[in-house]
Amino acid sequence: MKKLLFGDSVFYKNLFRIAIPITIQNLIMSSLNFVDTIMVGQLGETNIAAVALANQLFFLIALFLFGVGSGASVFVAQFWGKKDVINIRKVLGLSMLCSVVVSVLATLIVMIFPEVVLSLFTKDTEVIRISASYLRIVCFSYIPTSITFCFASTLRSTGQSKLPMIASAVALSVNTVLNYIFIFGKLGMPAMGARGAAAATVIARFAEAILILGAVYSLKLAPAASFRELFAFSRDFAVRFFQVVIPVIMNEVLWSTGVTMYTVVYGRMGTNILASINIASAIEGISFVLFRSMSNACAVLVGNKIGEGDEQTAFTYSLRMAILGPALGITVGLILFFSSGNLLVFYNVTEQVYENARIILRIFSFVIPLKVFNMINIVGILRSGGDTKFSLILDTFGVWFIAVPLAFVGGLVYHLPVYIVYVLVNLEEIFKFSLGLKRFISKKWINNVIVQME
Repeated sequence: MKKLLFGDSVFYKNLFRIAIPITIQNLIMSSLNFVDTIMVGQLGETNIAAVALANQLFFLIALFLFGVGSGASVFVAQFWGKKDVINIRKVLGLSMLCSVVVSVLATLIVMIFPEVVLSLFTKDTEVIRISASYLRIVCFSYIPTSITFCFASTLRSTGQSKLPMIASAVALSVNTVLNYIFIFGKLGMPAMGARGAAAATVIARFAEAILILGAVYSLKLAPAASFRELFAFSRDFAVRFFQVVIPVIMNEVLWSTGVTMYTVVYGRMGTNILASINIASAIEGISFVLFRSMSNACAVLVGNKIGEGDEQTAFTYSLRMAILGPALGITVGLILFFSSGNLLVFYNVTEQVYENARIILRIFSFVIPLKVFNMINIVGILRSGGDTKFSLILDTFGVWFIAVPLAFVGGLVYHLPVYIVYVLVNLEEIFKFSLGLKRFISKKWINNVIVQME
C-alpha cells in the first residue's frame, strides 16, 4: 500500500501540475456563486431564493457543457498521449458546435419565457418576478461561457491548466467589484439589486472568454485552431466522437435534471427551505473543489496513459486516485463538521434558515467520502477509458430511481424536515459506490477510443 500510494514521484509531480491550477480555478468558480449569494443575501431571503432559482437554470446548462467537455476530454487526453494536435482540434470543433448551439437556444428560451420556466419551480410570485428580471440579463452570459468551457477543457486535457485558472481569477475579480457597484449602487450607479448581480456576471464571463481566446491564439497553444481545422472532421470521425460523447451528455443532462427535481421539491416545501438549501449548497461547492480537480486530473493522467498504450500504468494511477480521494474526503468532512456554524455567520437570515443549513452541512460532512469516490470513479476513471455508457446507467439510475422518488415522497408526501429529505436524497451514493467499485476492479472500462479515429 505504501509503495502504491507514495512510490511514484513522477505521478505526483504531474498530478500537482494539473490539479493545483484546476483546484484554484474550481475554487474561484464556486466563489463566483458564493460572492453572489453573500451580496444578494444582504437584500433578504426572497432575493436569495430568486437568484438560486435563476442559477439552477444555469446549472442545467453548465452541466450540459461539462458533459460535452468531459466527453471530448476522453479523446483529447488520449490524442495528447500521442501528441496528435490535428485530431485534438477536430474534437474541439465538434465540442464547440454542440455547446454554442445549445447555449443560443437556452438564451432565447430564458430571455423570452422566463416566468413560464420559473413557475415550474415555485409559486411565489415575488420570487418569480425578481428571478425573471435576473434571468433576462444573465442569459447573455451563456454563449461566452460555452466557448470558455470548450477551450478550458481542451487546455486542461493537454496539460495547460494554468491559463483557465488565471482567466477565472480575472472573472472573479471583475464579478466581485461590479457586484458591489451594481447591486448596492456605488460610484454613482443606481442600486440594481439582483439585476446588478446578473449584469456583473455577464461582463465577467465575457472578460474570461476574451482572455482565454487571446492567450490561446497569441501563444499558439494546442487549441489554437483555424476555422478550417476546427471543422475538418469526417463523418466517420464525428460518428465515433458522438458514440462516446452522447452518453456523457445524456448522463449530465439526466443527472442535472434529476438534481433540479430536488430544487422543485425544496421550492415547494417553502422559500425558507429553498434559501437554507442554497446557502448550504454554496458552501458544499467550495468544500468540494479539490475533489473535482482530482477527478479532472485523474481523467487527464489516465487518458494519456491509455492513449500511449500503457494500460497497466493507467490502472495503477486510477487505483491510487480511488484511495487518495476518499481519504482526503474524510479530512475535509471533519473540518466542515466542526466549522459549519462559523461558516454561516455571513448570512443575514432567520434562525430557522440558519439551523437547517447547519444541520445539512453536518450531514454532508459524513457523505463526502462516498461522493468523492463516486466522482473520481465516474468522471476521472470510467469516462477516461471510454466507458461512458456504464457511467450513464450508473449515475442516471441512482438519481432517477432512488434519489428523486425519495425526495418527492419525503418532502411532499410525508412533509419531513428538510435535513431528513437531504439524507434520503444522498442514499443514492451507496448504490453508486457498490456497483461502481465492482466495475472499476473488473478493468472492463479500459478502452483506447482513438484507435479507429487516427
